[in-house]
Amino acid sequence: MTVKIEESWRQALQDEFDQPYFAGLADFLHSEKAAGKTVYPPGPQIFRAFDLCPIDKVKVVILGQDPYHGYGQAMGLSFSVPDGVPAPPSLKNIFKEIESDLGIHMSGRPNLEHWAEQGVLLLNAVLTVRAGEPTSHSSIGWQRFTDAVIRTISERCTGVVFMFWGNYAKSKAPLVDATKHTVLQAAHPSPLARGAFFGCRHFSKANSALEAQGKSPIDWQI
Repeated sequence: MTVKIEESWRQALQDEFDQPYFAGLADFLHSEKAAGKTVYPPGPQIFRAFDLCPIDKVKVVILGQDPYHGYGQAMGLSFSVPDGVPAPPSLKNIFKEIESDLGIHMSGRPNLEHWAEQGVLLLNAVLTVRAGEPTSHSSIGWQRFTDAVIRTISERCTGVVFMFWGNYAKSKAPLVDATKHTVLQAAHPSPLARGAFFGCRHFSKANSALEAQGKSPIDWQI
């Protein structure tokens, strides 16, 4: 089937788009709309992470679970919300860790497109959600698709830094060839983790790993 996604990703993932499960996933989303359900993010933004970060530009992958389910929050990038929307608690903690790790000041601006445009794939394991119902689309086929995304990056790219935060994200680590890539694991930045995320220093570690391969570091400051 034809999917509106950045061309390098369309080519790399065409086998997934041609699978029956993906057609079923698309049918499910159409049925949600037909039933009057509100789904986030809006259709044109479902593949926003891919559109901003072609596969040959990927330097870092930050894996989230599923999109924010509140009005106006989800924008197709994990942990990110549009300008003008208050930063959610997990994102605030990410910014605190960056400030501590790198000694820089974060503006608090919650839109992470600046990262994506530098090669940070802000990937959610599930790409859609029903409004007000977290994890409501967790069993419709997205995880099969995004597992394939992670495997494809592992196979086709070299020297990518994967950040897996929390037990759910850590469960995806076996999909990555750790002999070719850097895998960083930590507690989730959610306040529910009671601060266990702080001190992971993933942002300086990521840049060190990139620079060791002759790649330019990520400018994490927003």
